[in-house]
Amino acid sequence: MLECKFCFYFQTMKESVYLMDTVIYHVDVNSAFLSWESCYRLCQDPQALDLRTIPAIVGGNQETRHGIVLAKSTPAKKFGIQTGEPIVDAKRKCPNLTVVLPSYSCYVDYSRQLIDLLKTYAPSVEQYSIDEAFCDMTGTRKLYGDPVIFAETLKNMIRDRLGFTVNIGISSNKLLAKMASDFRKPDLVHTLFPEEVPTKMWPLFIDELFFVGQSTAKKLHELGISTIGDLAHMDLDVLTHLFKKHGEMIWNYANGKDMEIVTDHHHTANKSYGNSLTLHADVTDAETARLFLLSLSETVGARIRADKSYVGVVGVSIVDQNFVRQSKQQTLFSDTNVTEEIYQTACTLFSEIWTGVPIRQLGVFTGKASRDASYQFNLFDQDKYEKLSKLNTAVDSIRSKFGEDAIKRASFVNNDTADHMTGGLNRSRRNHKSDI
Repeated sequence: MLECKFCFYFQTMKESVYLMDTVIYHVDVNSAFLSWESCYRLCQDPQALDLRTIPAIVGGNQETRHGIVLAKSTPAKKFGIQTGEPIVDAKRKCPNLTVVLPSYSCYVDYSRQLIDLLKTYAPSVEQYSIDEAFCDMTGTRKLYGDPVIFAETLKNMIRDRLGFTVNIGISSNKLLAKMASDFRKPDLVHTLFPEEVPTKMWPLFIDELFFVGQSTAKKLHELGISTIGDLAHMDLDVLTHLFKKHGEMIWNYANGKDMEIVTDHHHTANKSYGNSLTLHADVTDAETARLFLLSLSETVGARIRADKSYVGVVGVSIVDQNFVRQSKQQTLFSDTNVTEEIYQTACTLFSEIWTGVPIRQLGVFTGKASRDASYQFNLFDQDKYEKLSKLNTAVDSIRSKFGEDAIKRASFVNNDTADHMTGGLNRSRRNHKSDI
């Protein structure tokens, strides 16, 4: 009898541990902007042509130099059309391509509907972007049963209730869940648990690993590393010598290791803030480029302060007229939320990486955001920082009450070259009540 009780207790403990195994969903909308555009048009007119069934893209306005592919349909993908490429190139590949301008306020509303639905079923939801979210489903097996089977149910529920499809990746951490959701599309559920990494992830090309950009991929290829498995088996000391902290991070990713947990961003700071701008005409002089960097820094700084956050890293990105991208970032002496400090760092980095080739796009980005940061003063900047911090806060307050144009820097007065706050969402979208 004692042995039976012990066996029952042991089995119960095993089931409890099993029930509490970490389960993460990554929910990714398939061709989000194009899917949402189709849903909106069909809601307005049920007889309208479904853009998802023909070669179609959502793209920016070519006349204002924002003419790139933002989203593409599956039929368009068959012509080799890539997200981010110029619309003119996409039309060469598919002369009968249908091009529609984006309806951002509509996309924001669909995004919110998705998040609201996910929050109905997931204990914790972290919105990663307008069309992606992580759901921590740990401990929900008693509610919904097998997490893979329920993911199918949830996927179908999104399709039937909201009218668009998603991919759902499932794993025990965020990295692998995101990698899984990028497997074959659309409207599918994929798993990538740690034990599946050797067979499902290691054979993939190194370029497909999260956070391995073109520059890093090129260097890895030069080292003879062509697959994620090659990277996973590389000597970590060699990687950290060549790529510093980034090398350690991508090595961990290649081995399926990710310690980040799903959090509700209503209670924690964003990890990064950034804005970029495709210019109306190629910029060929540093003075004009710095004006745009100031404008971008204004919107980035305002967003950081609105979240009551501070950032520890500032970076700059440049895309030249040949679509070659360069970027560089710098860790700050102390965390900040002051626009002037972000801008000064951005200008320094810009001077270090710009080769003089005409610029098509500029970006300012930040990282290592926190709400718990404290400023470390040096002997010379204490008064300056305090004054700038108070001034920035006062400017934010005025703009919030009277509008963005109520106050602007002198360099933007009567200046037709650059708007004083630009990048990311345009003015109308930033002021839209449902913007995320």
